[in-house]
Amino acid sequence: MARARNRIAGIISVFGELLITAGLILGLFVVYSLWWTNVIADRAAHKEGDKVRDQWAAGTTAGPGAIDIKGGLGFLHVPAMGDGEVLVKKGTDSEVLNGGVAGYYVDPVKAAMPADKQGNFTLAAHRDGHGAKFHNIHKLKTGDPIVFESRDTWYVYKVYKTLPETTKYNVDVLQAVPKESGKTKPGRYITLTTCTPMYTSDFRYIVWGELVRTEKVDAKRTPPAELRH
Repeated sequence: MARARNRIAGIISVFGELLITAGLILGLFVVYSLWWTNVIADRAAHKEGDKVRDQWAAGTTAGPGAIDIKGGLGFLHVPAMGDGEVLVKKGTDSEVLNGGVAGYYVDPVKAAMPADKQGNFTLAAHRDGHGAKFHNIHKLKTGDPIVFESRDTWYVYKVYKTLPETTKYNVDVLQAVPKESGKTKPGRYITLTTCTPMYTSDFRYIVWGELVRTEKVDAKRTPPAELRH
């Protein structure tokens, strides 16, 4: 009887050790997913952003207002989400977004560019891991500024509507006239999209903004008032 109890106790002990080991492995994976991928992505994005600014300073783009699609379109500044700038590149697949950047849509609905006379500049970025550039998207409120910086122009948008949850298949939020936001006429809009709830990819969180003005970039690249603290 004692031998049987010892055997059972040994099995329980081994099983407990396996559970502890599994817990440690799971914990390490969470740390990797939610912290280390941010570190790696931020380093890569910072390096790429520096290259874009160096190209702008050297005048190596094709002309006034020209963009380097491969290196980056420009930089997004959203004070309500944090002080950092976000490099914007072409595409919204994992290969692009895992680099700690925001990407503009090429499908299923092609994004308009900020300089276009009308359209919807639609962007996506991760909410958790890989830079998590839109992690604090829920902090954006009506009236908050969203600023896009190109080589020669600041584009200042103001948030006018948010959609805290919608299906990941809702492509209407990306349309040139985002009617789901309440707009009925062409304009110059910006749309930010990311996953929700946090730490999942079940649904999408949407923020819409409308262009209120543009400012030419001066020699010192003085930011617009919305970005001055």
